[in-house]
Amino acid sequence: MLSMFMSAVEATIVSTAMPSIVSDLGGFSLYSWVFSSYLLMQVATILIYGKIADLVGRKPVFVVGVSIFLLGSLLCGFATSMEMLILFRFIQGFGAGAVMPIATTIVGDIYTKEERASIQGYLSSVWGISAVLGPVLGGVFVKYVSWVYVFWMNIPLGILAIIGVILFLHEDVEKKKHTIDYSGSILLVIFISALMLVLVEGGVHWAWNSWQIISLLLLFSVGIILFILQEKKAVEPMMPFHIWKYRAISISNLASFTTGIIMMGVSSFLPAFVQGVMEESPMIAGFTLTTMSVGWPIASAIAGKMVINIGYRKLTVTGGFALIIGSLIFVTLSPEKGPIWAALGSFFIGFGMGLTTTSFIVSIQSTVGWNVRGIATAANMFMRTLGSAVGAAFLGGLLNSRLQMFIMKQGLEDTITLETANSLLNEGQRDQLVQSTKSILQEGLTMSLHTVYWGVLIIAILTLALVFFMPETEEKIS
Repeated sequence: MLSMFMSAVEATIVSTAMPSIVSDLGGFSLYSWVFSSYLLMQVATILIYGKIADLVGRKPVFVVGVSIFLLGSLLCGFATSMEMLILFRFIQGFGAGAVMPIATTIVGDIYTKEERASIQGYLSSVWGISAVLGPVLGGVFVKYVSWVYVFWMNIPLGILAIIGVILFLHEDVEKKKHTIDYSGSILLVIFISALMLVLVEGGVHWAWNSWQIISLLLLFSVGIILFILQEKKAVEPMMPFHIWKYRAISISNLASFTTGIIMMGVSSFLPAFVQGVMEESPMIAGFTLTTMSVGWPIASAIAGKMVINIGYRKLTVTGGFALIIGSLIFVTLSPEKGPIWAALGSFFIGFGMGLTTTSFIVSIQSTVGWNVRGIATAANMFMRTLGSAVGAAFLGGLLNSRLQMFIMKQGLEDTITLETANSLLNEGQRDQLVQSTKSILQEGLTMSLHTVYWGVLIIAILTLALVFFMPETEEKIS
């Protein structure tokens, strides 16, 4: 729970502080890379951490992962440029790949199916507490101290989590020689990196028909084919594709991918809108995200109590409708409607996430045994994190390209650039802007974010279509 808290706070506190970080370090066009770099390394390592945890036990993998995460957190506080911050976020993400999946797997090991469902209520309280504390702490650090403490506050939490797991987790792991699928992990990093570069830079720094984009798409295509072939022949594959033939697992994983995109579409870009267009403080921007993480544990607790009785499909379909309602609210978001409207949309997104993710984890962990529970849990987290990574990259690229297109349409590309948008996120710099420039930037940012949220709505509709195929109860792997 302590490590989950650390991971959950990370999600809200960095989003809240990002406008201030950008105004300090510059580099608005690299905004989405602060999230994408972290998510890229997280998604590239989740599966290998999950697989090693099945081979050597949960404890050593957890300790190593959290230690790397803490090193990255420490370095992030020392960043003096956006490029340095992105590099250190890579290190932080490398460790983060172990935190949530291994913590969730440990919970799956400790409790029975019935206990596992109800215990989600306790675990979800972590998200509720972090939801309240994260944005508030982020706002306080930014306003009164420094954004560096957004990263450094992880250090005492992580140290306590490591001590607790070393002292209290006792495992009886069968000792035998194992084969780790290094080739698969390398191919995974290659094809995901190629995809994310396309999504972030396409239409912004590189034209969609440029040789760079075409080469990266080719690399992505070859990489994913080689990855699938490698996993089929590997003795102990990083991604055991045979578990995907069970509907509870395949639908949960596909829907986790789409919900990951939705979650990132809200958490990454909402603070920029609230601060840059609505001209509210970092504390208010944090509040609009807090409601998402309040709705999440409430729905998760409900799902934990009801999943055994009413089945997976009804809960996930209800969650799918909640995601659509939240997305519709964001599509209609405007400066006049204020932060309360934004907070309401966040709440519905969080409620939908709580109903779906809890049902997914319980269904997957009830379908598999101990020897594949680590990789099965990690595969689900992988798909959600991959969705978040694709969401951050694709939606960030969409935001940048739409804003750039708007500036060009106004004929102001010689006087206003994407970097000028940095000024919107700092109250002092915003007040110094010429009124006409500020109005154009705010109008452009509003239009660009509406495009992003139309994309989020389409993904929410796709999620609802997917969860209609969830089974009512689990299918046991033979």
